[in-house]
Amino acid sequence: MVAPGGGAASWPSEGELDVVRKKVVGISGKDEGEVRVVACPYRICPLGAHVDHQGGTVTAMTINYGVLLGFVASDDAEISLQSGQFEGAIRFRVDDLQKPIENPENINWESYARGAVYALQNFGYELKKGIIGYISGVKGLDSSGLSSSAAVGIAYLMALENVNGLVISPVDNIQLDKSIENKYLGLENGILDPSAILLSRHGYLTFMDCKTASHSYVYFSELSKSQQCQGQLPFKILLAFSGLQHNLPKKRGYNTRVFECKDAARALLCATGCEDASCILRNVDPAMYEAQKCILEENLARRAEHYFSEMKRVVKGRDAWARGNLHEFGQLISASGRSSILNYECGSKEMIQLYEILLKAPGVLGARFSGAGFRGCCLAIVESDHAEAAAAYVRAEYEKAQPELVSKIPADRRVLVCEPGDGARVI
Repeated sequence: MVAPGGGAASWPSEGELDVVRKKVVGISGKDEGEVRVVACPYRICPLGAHVDHQGGTVTAMTINYGVLLGFVASDDAEISLQSGQFEGAIRFRVDDLQKPIENPENINWESYARGAVYALQNFGYELKKGIIGYISGVKGLDSSGLSSSAAVGIAYLMALENVNGLVISPVDNIQLDKSIENKYLGLENGILDPSAILLSRHGYLTFMDCKTASHSYVYFSELSKSQQCQGQLPFKILLAFSGLQHNLPKKRGYNTRVFECKDAARALLCATGCEDASCILRNVDPAMYEAQKCILEENLARRAEHYFSEMKRVVKGRDAWARGNLHEFGQLISASGRSSILNYECGSKEMIQLYEILLKAPGVLGARFSGAGFRGCCLAIVESDHAEAAAAYVRAEYEKAQPELVSKIPADRRVLVCEPGDGARVI
């Protein structure tokens, strides 16, 4: 399988695809040749954390793990789904009117399928066909800060679009997934997650302007692009899991930070005579921020400082990546992690311990939280030759620090050595 970016995509394997196809055949009774599979990878955000909802610029790449949704078209409008992670079956119709969830405690695995139908209905797309499908993520990687929820939502969107003959661009699917998360589930997030999943290309770092919704790609070390062999890159991605898990919409720490950023933007815009502008920090001129930041309350000042310093790190990171300077790129990632702790004030004691352990691991060039930072995992960029040694070090040291939490994580999921992935696609 060759990725659009020119490198070899290592996920999903033929074995993984075969398992999902056979599950769909068993559920639907259809021929295996009729089964399609949506491959939606998980994503990481090396730089640009916590700024997408403020119209900032973010970086992202996918990894070689994700969600697989095998499906065939229903004979009618019914959706029938089973899951590799959850018991029971989902059944409803695509012509049922979907309404937003009012109580976040009611969110379950069925919500994302209904949310996909809700988004497509709200955007005016006509759905006549349902799907019969089987969805499976990676055990232990849900609720880990890798955007598994966005991957699930996008998978349902792409399957429904496929069976209904809808040709929808990745850019439009970003907005559809945002509708699932914002309007149906009630989560105040930006476009980072769906953009990363839908737009990523193997071997490239994706840069997304969350205000204009435009994106661009930078190949790792443009000067040596012709020298890269078979898509092999000189680094691996380390994912270290904390054992802390919860569903983001059910824990409002994330939304609180978003509202604080908006309050900071409102205060700065009013102080500079721009009170009519939308209350996002992207609309605050950096020079005006420097001149007026003294007016902000302490917590708002910290949120604004994270935003503006992170934007500088994104610019520097783009240059370092293009030059192939992994050491500089890694230092910027670690600085982003520190700002998440000190300025954005996210991360529990356990997550901070894990972050600090990663920074001491052999071959690790940079580390930070993955996702919103309230639970899940930390990511690191590590030299390829030291990846396994770094993983072993982190496993041992975190188990010493948090033996009870580690005991809850499957042994083969405590630290993963990953490779950059490709964008979402139907196979």
